[in-house]
This record gives sequence, structure tokens and C-alpha cells, in this order.
Amino acid sequence: MELKLDGQVAIVTGASRGIGAAIADTLAQAGAKVAGTATTQSGADAIGGRLQAFGADNAGYLLDVNDPDGPAGLVAAVAERQGAPTILVNNAGITRDQILLRMKDEDWDVIMETNLRSVFRMSKACLRGMMKGRYGRIITISSIIGATGNPGQANYAAT
Repeated sequence: MELKLDGQVAIVTGASRGIGAAIADTLAQAGAKVAGTATTQSGADAIGGRLQAFGADNAGYLLDVNDPDGPAGLVAAVAERQGAPTILVNNAGITRDQILLRMKDEDWDVIMETNLRSVFRMSKACLRGMMKGRYGRIITISSIIGATGNPGQANYAAT
């Protein structure tokens, strides 16, 4: 079965490498206008360059998912350039491994902010356009560690 996403606009957070890059590339190959995000401008530029091979309507964007205003600003920029997002892939995530006895509050908090609160912020920022367009898909990528756990990753597993 061939995936056809012509006319769809997709945001993929954490699209610099790995699963996020593969998802962004696959969506672009299927005809979606893809907005891939990175935490650095050089990363965003690299995403844009990579996605441009699939079509001029694809782009890379700088996004700090921990910035309370970042998701709304990103969605507005994507809507202006590519159209209202109809697909959101929440893929951005980090680790700060440490056994719980030695884990600092900051290490717990940054994982919660980056891996969990960003899903809330990104989803909320996309919902109005999806509801107005009466179509939308939100996909959130998670790790098997959430179900199985892993030594030194209590914070990561919780998200």
C-alpha cells in the first residue's frame, strides 16, 4: 500500500536524526509538506536541505520545545509558509540518566519539560487549526522504556 499525503502539512519535532529524520523523510516522500524541527539553527538548516530533495514546500525550523511560546510560534510560522498543520508527530526527546538516589531535581525537571510538557504544548498549538479544518492526526513517539523501565532512567521512563 502506497502512502499518499498530498495536501497534508506535517510537523515533526526532533527531525534531525534517527526516528524523527526517517519519519520526516517518509512523510515528505508521501507528498506531505513537512516542517521538521531542530534545537539549533544549523540543525534546522540541515533538515531543510535534506527535505528540499522531496519538494520545495518542505522546510526545517528552529524550535526549543521548552520555550512556552515556541510551539505556538512554530505553528504560526508553518501555517504562514506551508499551511495549517494537519499532522503532528511529537518525537523530540532527551535523556539525563542517573540512578534515582543521585538524580538532581534539574535532571528530573528537564526531562519532564522536554519529553512530556512539549507534547502538551505542541498538541495544543496544532489543535485549533485541526479542528477548524475538521481533520488532524497527532502521533506521539515514546520509548519501550516507559513500559519496561531501565536502570538510571526513572525520569525518562516516567515521560
